[in-house]
Amino acid sequence: MSISRRMLLKGASVLTLATGTFGLSALAQTTPPAPAPQVPPILFVHGNGDQAGLWITTLWRMESNGVARDRMMAINFTDPLARSDDAVAQPNRSSSEDQRRELGEAIKELKRRTGAARIALVGNSRGGNSIRSYIKNGGGADVSHAVLCGVPNHGVFDWDDMPGSEFNGRGPFLRGLNEGDSEVTPGTAFLTLRSDGNDKFAQPDGRFVGKPGAQTGITSDGPALKGATNLVLGAIDHRETAFHPRAFREIYKFIAGREPGQVAITPEAEVKLSGLVTGTPGGVQTNRPVAGASVELHRVSPDTGERLGDPVYKSQTGADGRWGPALVDPTSYLEIVLTSPGSTTTHLYRSPFPRSSDIVHLRAARPLGPADAAAGAVVIMSRPRGYFGLPRDVVLLDGKEPVDVKTGVPTDSIATLRLPAAEAGRAVVALFNEERIVARAWPASENRIAIAELTY
Repeated sequence: MSISRRMLLKGASVLTLATGTFGLSALAQTTPPAPAPQVPPILFVHGNGDQAGLWITTLWRMESNGVARDRMMAINFTDPLARSDDAVAQPNRSSSEDQRRELGEAIKELKRRTGAARIALVGNSRGGNSIRSYIKNGGGADVSHAVLCGVPNHGVFDWDDMPGSEFNGRGPFLRGLNEGDSEVTPGTAFLTLRSDGNDKFAQPDGRFVGKPGAQTGITSDGPALKGATNLVLGAIDHRETAFHPRAFREIYKFIAGREPGQVAITPEAEVKLSGLVTGTPGGVQTNRPVAGASVELHRVSPDTGERLGDPVYKSQTGADGRWGPALVDPTSYLEIVLTSPGSTTTHLYRSPFPRSSDIVHLRAARPLGPADAAAGAVVIMSRPRGYFGLPRDVVLLDGKEPVDVKTGVPTDSIATLRLPAAEAGRAVVALFNEERIVARAWPASENRIAIAELTY
């Protein structure tokens, strides 16, 4: 069953803007949430190469609708990147079976923590592969609801090439999940959320997977499943199918059985932040903990990015890679400085955190490379929960549209500004729609990179 929600979700989008998703003063005017009865515990499952922290805004919205924090969890897969061939081991990468097994342990833990017999699962992209695999291979009794957001359920491509890829619709993994008259497992309610043509991994042309002009055999309908409730959310991008306020509304409604009371995030008076520092051994993104990393938090001016007083938090990670808790002002913009052994010193500039979180996970910026050789400073604008869509979005870095962001189907989540040495130390404004972050351009000669990391 395929239903277009464009007009309905337009109302949700207007509600989001009217209540000030990105304006903390407006958020503060919302009323405290009422308890949310009969909502099962929810486990959120990230995608390929990602980490649990991408679900922060979704968790905040759930909490703002009365879902208790201790009844939700976001998994952090140890090795989140898929293998090139699912059956062939690769350092610091995982097979589909590795993911299924690790997901099973997280489900067991959430059930133990809450005492619930069944839980709901929400996954983005590759995270949906592990959800479907777990349910089909004997875990259905544990799962009441499965929400699959931008999941390449029929593959990113359907080719004879790369037959062992987890993302090949002709490969053994997806063939096994999709065999039969129904593509869902009885006893679990399934919802798929997808884009109307703007998901880079559900495209008929192979240019997004390195083969321009080749037909992938996949269309925008690729994430839909026979036997599921299938919703089209409009012209959102691959990650927004999970993290956009429109997606939140459908996730909540499907699991709770009613509309959310609000889409905006209700701030807390006291905010505590903590998380995990992870590494990239051999250049591969992992969620493996890094010991001996220094983490500092500074309050900064929203207008200049300059520090305001002494650090509000400073510590070094132990063997578990954990940092925090840090007590912060929910109205303050922050600079998070990560100094990790053997890595680029990373200055992360963030919008205020309206609510507490224990999944503020940190990875050092990429190493300075040949393209940065002549730069006196490197400033990156990053959007982890979505892509930059031109001309769909307002995207300005230092007052200009970034030249490294392509138009059309949104495919880029970072933009890079390189400044001459004489401009190191100055303020750089990153603007994405209604979220504005001011970063400072730190000297590249000191092996430093600044990142304006968008929350929304």
